[in-house]
Amino acid sequence: PRFRAAVVATFAGLALLLAMVGVFGVLAYSVQQRTREFGVRIALGARQSDVASLVLRRGLTLFGVGAALGLALAAATVRVLSSLVYSVTPHDKVSFALATILLFVVSMAACYLRARRAARVAPSIALRSE
Repeated sequence: PRFRAAVVATFAGLALLLAMVGVFGVLAYSVQQRTREFGVRIALGARQSDVASLVLRRGLTLFGVGAALGLALAAATVRVLSSLVYSVTPHDKVSFALATILLFVVSMAACYLRARRAARVAPSIALRSE
């Protein structure tokens, strides 16, 4: 039972790490694809804080939808996994909350870093880029 628990914990940690990298990459890529739009907004008079808040709201929306779907799927499959690991409750709220909070922090960091970069882009450069 301890070996199984160690293997499951290792794979769970790797899955969380891959999820964090994936979330960061997807959010960063989505902001990069909208650089031209941000250039137009800034050229039309939008403040840097407006562009940054737009990016953060979009990231929060994407995170909310992903977290809701992920938590629903996790709750649905937890019974199968609880049979593999000894003395683990099927609905461990601490694990669900910790993973969700960690992914939230990573997604907001990705959005914030890219929002700062998008808000500082010069409109002339953004409009010329493809």
